[in-house]
Amino acid sequence: MNAVDKIEEFAKFGSRLGLERISALMELLGNPQDQLKYIHVAGTNGKGSVCRYLYEALKCNGYKVGVYTSPFLEVFNERIEFDGKYITDEELSEITKEVLEKVDEIVKAGHESPTEFEVITSIAFVYFERKKADFVILEVGLGGRGDSTNIIKDPLATVITSISFDHMDRLGETLSEISAEKAGIIKPGTRVIMNVKEREAAVPIARKAYENSCVLYDATKIPYGIINESLDGTIFDANIYGTDYSGVELGMVGEHQVKNAITALTTLEILRKDGHIIIERTRLYEGMKRAKNIGRFEVMAKSPYIILDGAHNEEGVSALKKTLLYNLEGQKILIVWGMLKDKAVSEVTDIIADIKADFAVTEPHSDRKLDMNELFDLLKSKGVNCVFKGTPKDVTAFVKDVKNEYDVILFAGSLYLIGEIRGIIRNEIVKNCG
Repeated sequence: MNAVDKIEEFAKFGSRLGLERISALMELLGNPQDQLKYIHVAGTNGKGSVCRYLYEALKCNGYKVGVYTSPFLEVFNERIEFDGKYITDEELSEITKEVLEKVDEIVKAGHESPTEFEVITSIAFVYFERKKADFVILEVGLGGRGDSTNIIKDPLATVITSISFDHMDRLGETLSEISAEKAGIIKPGTRVIMNVKEREAAVPIARKAYENSCVLYDATKIPYGIINESLDGTIFDANIYGTDYSGVELGMVGEHQVKNAITALTTLEILRKDGHIIIERTRLYEGMKRAKNIGRFEVMAKSPYIILDGAHNEEGVSALKKTLLYNLEGQKILIVWGMLKDKAVSEVTDIIADIKADFAVTEPHSDRKLDMNELFDLLKSKGVNCVFKGTPKDVTAFVKDVKNEYDVILFAGSLYLIGEIRGIIRNEIVKNCG
């Protein structure tokens, strides 16, 4: 049994918030997380992209940087990356063995077993400490307050991106409740950077920052202007707390990515002014342009356009729709769509159904999948032209046959689905496109 199989055995313990289990585990491992410097990033949408901007910008400036994200799309090793490379299978195997030995000690002592995510987070901490990372970009898995990443004590900066409705069964039914959970990562005296536009969601963050004597920076107040937006990327100007950022070029597409980039740049600017980092402007711009977040409006080919996007909640799908219509309105579009049943299915489907396109319906390989027949009927009830339904394997075969009939083929919905079909698309469809 390889390391990933051993880790995945812990899925049987489910997803449980709380810091007791990981605290006990990290204590036995010598608390390596206490030796590292962090930028801690939470939010509903955008946190993965903000992490990539921070990671590439710091790396291009010569720092040894680790980034911990979730979920992975194609290979497990994507979750733990250092200095431009994923953790190797050998490193993963070695550290997993050490971590699981400590897990056995905890269980034999009669304590509750750590969850799968807690085991993975522990592996990441051990790995980054051994690599002597200058900085770790640490993405929250779920929520914030009870997320296992929240074991860290004194981050250099706490970043909270947009807040919207997602995981309401775990985080709360209102934006205020969800935001309060995410604000739970705020530590005393740290720098807090937020990009939260809804007042209901912003207030709990501001309150938590005030209670912890933190300086709060509101990135929604940063003025910016988009110079050019295309499927090759976006160029914008901004002025961030007195520093001019003109002609920033992004490799990621859409106005929402400009907002994510400004969140990252605000964080870097504050850390620069406080003397924690030295940033050379040309290298910073190179890093911002280089940053990519796979599976998030990822253009795989251009003739026809093959695009992947893991938008799965209302805010994400609204951003997808805006970006698609701005750049590709009037084109003949096929959308391959699949969802998880525990998302806001009706609301999200209303948004995606408003795009003038043909639809092919599928389902991710997950116990939480929304049955493709149910999704097919839902789309049909909204007047959508559904031309195919089938498994991911069947739907990619269908796309391969009809791709020349469309200008744009968009695979969208659950990240589980995007991860499952990304390799298939690349090997069987993209290589034959222009």
